Amino acid sequence: MTNPIYTGSLKDHLQNYVDLKRAIGYKFDEEASCLKRFDRFILEKYPEMTALTKEIVLDWCSKKAYEAQANQCFRASLIRRFGTYLDSIGIKSYILPKAYYSKGKQYTPYIYTVAELTKFFVETDKCRCSYQCPYRHQIMPVIFRMIYMCGLRSSEARLLKVADVDLEHGILTINQSKNDNSRLVPMPDSLTERCRNFSKEVHLLSGAEDYYFPTLGGKPMKWALYQSFRSFLWSAGISHGGRGRGPRIHDFRHTYAIHCLKKWAEEEKDLTAYLPILKTYMGHDSFQETAYYLRMTADVFPHITLKMETHYLDIIPQLEGESNDETY
Repeated sequence: MTNPIYTGSLKDHLQNYVDLKRAIGYKFDEEASCLKRFDRFILEKYPEMTALTKEIVLDWCSKKAYEAQANQCFRASLIRRFGTYLDSIGIKSYILPKAYYSKGKQYTPYIYTVAELTKFFVETDKCRCSYQCPYRHQIMPVIFRMIYMCGLRSSEARLLKVADVDLEHGILTINQSKNDNSRLVPMPDSLTERCRNFSKEVHLLSGAEDYYFPTLGGKPMKWALYQSFRSFLWSAGISHGGRGRGPRIHDFRHTYAIHCLKKWAEEEKDLTAYLPILKTYMGHDSFQETAYYLRMTADVFPHITLKMETHYLDIIPQLEGESNDETY
């Protein structure tokens, strides 16, 4: 847990706000760190401030040359919520309107074909160990299959602990993921067997709280995962458009959802019954997040659109504001 120490004129209110969020169940680590940067900002530029004014808010939210649009929107959303909190306890504050800043051009998720997935996973099987990641050759064939076959966010796979992988029942425990949701994720039998073999090779002497996919020093996987991903894409002949253009690791999760819906639609399953299952399995906070994939399924596989609309009139939504990060 991140516990920054606030020192500016709003230090008590910042700490109380963080404590409140955590008391009601939010992890709030990224937000607490961002508020620490805001704390330094007001200490340097507005040391005598007594209220959260429009001038201060807009100055803090101004876009930095090096940051992505999504990061500016995150800072703006956080300071809007903090301003709302201050106002609720009787401290008059400027509250930034919702959607004050444009999210910019939305990223279109890349949906891997079955042939591309096969080529990619073959390349993961060829990888070798490195001094930065001694178990790399054993980790990569498992972790990428897990992300796709279980529809995980990459952070959910990276931060798994040994105790989170139930090898007897083939179930993953995802703890405090996005929106502080936790859930149980059943694995396919083939993946469970891979995990059993992986654990025999890597975790014979590991403790329950050790990371399941460790890098040097037992730390969780991060940069090694992305670097390996780009290498596997290249070797598999899958073109990468450059930073922000994809494909991304997170697109394996999108692909999993799309492939599920495509399969169910072709089998004429009752999507009104299956969508809640997909929502729970993927850890979505709302049905709208899952319905997002209905639109994508219709776009990626137009030949099944008529079948879906024939059986489920108006079930495919016309969604706007699709996310360009790991929301879904």
